[in-house]
Amino acid sequence: MIFFPNCKINLGLHILNKREDGFHHLETIFYPLPLKDALEIIRNQEQDAGEVVFRNSGNLIEGDTQNNLCIKAYHLLKKDFPTLPAIQMHLHKTIPMGAGLGGGSSNGAFTLKLLNEKFQLGLTTQQLIDYALQLGSDCPFFIINQPVFATGRGELMEAVELNLSAYQFAIVNPGIHVHTGWAFANLSGRSKRLDNEQNVDATGRLERPDLRDIIQQPISTWKDQLMNEFEEPVCKQYPEITNIKQQLYNAGAIYASMTGSGSTVFGLFSKEIKPVLLFPPSYFCKLI
Repeated sequence: MIFFPNCKINLGLHILNKREDGFHHLETIFYPLPLKDALEIIRNQEQDAGEVVFRNSGNLIEGDTQNNLCIKAYHLLKKDFPTLPAIQMHLHKTIPMGAGLGGGSSNGAFTLKLLNEKFQLGLTTQQLIDYALQLGSDCPFFIINQPVFATGRGELMEAVELNLSAYQFAIVNPGIHVHTGWAFANLSGRSKRLDNEQNVDATGRLERPDLRDIIQQPISTWKDQLMNEFEEPVCKQYPEITNIKQQLYNAGAIYASMTGSGSTVFGLFSKEIKPVLLFPPSYFCKLI
């Protein structure tokens, strides 16, 4: 059985405050895009094989294989479903990794969905979401895989009416890996400055525009309202990201932004134009 895990972008991203468990409260709009990996799982017929035989192709996957979210997803279900058989798993990677597109999270979530369907585990959507949260903060979104307003760590999701199928997206990644922990750490000075510049609400949090209201406005207004708060520190450290965003606007983008903690930048274009995207050959660049 083969599934095709897709990526996501963040339309706006507000980092609110740090939680007692060390994570941060956030607000964002998750929006799925049809840039996809391929994930195949078959039953392993070899008697002496381990529980998971994992192979991959496409983009190089660095690090210990046992830390791959696909394998973690299998073992997570295996604890509660001990009769889950040994499997062979093949992952073909197309989505850039460590890029703010949620590719790894998507792979883990789709592994849960694929195992549930292939081996008829009978898990509900909510149960899959609960398992996915144990894999990572972005993983629950890919269980639903529809536009949502997400809060908490990203697991509290509210469906939103947003259909951007009339537009095309340019996805540009310069190959810079932005460590999420570094990005969060470098928000602290910015937050202190904003405390002195903007009003705070009754809980002491900064007042921010409601992302759900912004996305209902004409896309032409998003440029000045729909903000990813990671952009300032990340672009300061990596000016190439600022340059990508400006080039997308120069090419005719209606809206452009960095997604997640970077380093991927996306541009939203009318389908009536064919944007000329002149980026270095080393960049990942795709129009979808």
